[in-house]
Amino acid sequence: MLENISKYKLVLASNSPRRKELLGGLGLSFEVRTLESIDESYPADLKGEDIPIYISGKKAEAYRDVMAEDEMIITADTIVYDNSQVLGKPKDREDAISMLRQLSGHAHDVITGVSIVTKEKTIQFASTSKVYFASLTDEEIEYYVDSYKPFDKAGSYGIQEWIGFVGVTRIEGSYFNVMGLPIQRLYTELKHF
Repeated sequence: MLENISKYKLVLASNSPRRKELLGGLGLSFEVRTLESIDESYPADLKGEDIPIYISGKKAEAYRDVMAEDEMIITADTIVYDNSQVLGKPKDREDAISMLRQLSGHAHDVITGVSIVTKEKTIQFASTSKVYFASLTDEEIEYYVDSYKPFDKAGSYGIQEWIGFVGVTRIEGSYFNVMGLPIQRLYTELKHF
């Protein structure tokens, strides 16, 4: 499979264990490589899918000067987007609890922007999944935050964890996108690269 990209050494530019697991599920050989201190800020006028595409593009550009001719770099950025507000990674316990209270009882979008970069070519895309949350009690929210410490996750939750089992009532779109990498779409883009 994916013989068309066999001339490239595949590099996943992410420390996310979920992204490593998802890319590994394609059966491809890849290396994980990360750079320190990539600025993830974005212009205030960006909305929706443009935000994670912009950030994944910034991440990809940071690798351009250090990548070899035969490398293909994959970068990604995931945001939780609720009523035109970006819910990023929580600053602390109280911030995580506040975000989950905000998400409780209604739907929000999870958007992942992906960049695939070689020396000759760049492809960027975004995938959006709508996630419906049940109404959660403060006890449930605090249990989740204290037990799972979702401080490295956009929107303060991992769908593959306890809160996903008890709180997510429905998803429209890719489940794997909510985990952090729209792997089916990535596979399709790599197949046509």
